[in-house]
Amino acid sequence: MKYNYADYVSLFKAIADQTRLNIVELLSSGEMCACQLLDNFEITQPTLSYHMKILCDSGIVNGRREGAWMYYSINGAVMETILEFLVKIKSNKDKCIGKPSDPCNCK
Repeated sequence: MKYNYADYVSLFKAIADQTRLNIVELLSSGEMCACQLLDNFEITQPTLSYHMKILCDSGIVNGRREGAWMYYSINGAVMETILEFLVKIKSNKDKCIGKPSDPCNCK
């Protein structure tokens, strides 16, 4: 999928929260049930559901239902896209839109 800046803003907003960032870090060890995630926080189940909806809607996290339980995992493709974007904007480019074509003549 081709991303534009608005897409990246949505992705970064989704993880720009301490609880959600912590959830993503926990999921880096593998798929977890909602009850396993809850054990790591002092929040209610509805609050966890709120955070998981944001992460799932952004595509950063995948959710699957098994009976009455929800299991969550990181969407590796989306995380790779985020990493590629960060590497791209960090790298030195000859034709960067922010790089002046002429040297500054300020005095």
